[in-house]
Amino acid sequence: MLKKQVILLFALVLTFPLAAVFAQKAAAPAKEARWEGRVERSSKEQSSLTVRKSGSGLEKTCVYDGSTKWVSQYHADKKINDIDASQVNDGDYVICKGTAEKAGEIHATLISKRLSHSQ
Repeated sequence: MLKKQVILLFALVLTFPLAAVFAQKAAAPAKEARWEGRVERSSKEQSSLTVRKSGSGLEKTCVYDGSTKWVSQYHADKKINDIDASQVNDGDYVICKGTAEKAGEIHATLISKRLSHSQ
């Protein structure tokens, strides 16, 4: 009887650390997705921007919500300005960061409008 209890205790001691390792791998955060280019279409009703990658015909939809942070910044400038969704228009250059949802779609946590010094 004592031998069975020792074997059971030994099996439990080995099982719990392995379960913890597998649980950590399953709970790993999703890799951040990044997409940049010109806004081709915007839809306030669907809370989305369709962004075409510079130099190609590839497009992705950046979906946003109330938790999405909106900023603007000149290239290589350290100053970052807080803006809102109404300040991003079709034709603007943006960088969308977030998590990749389904194919061709990013759920944006940050949308950065890139400003030009020539404006």
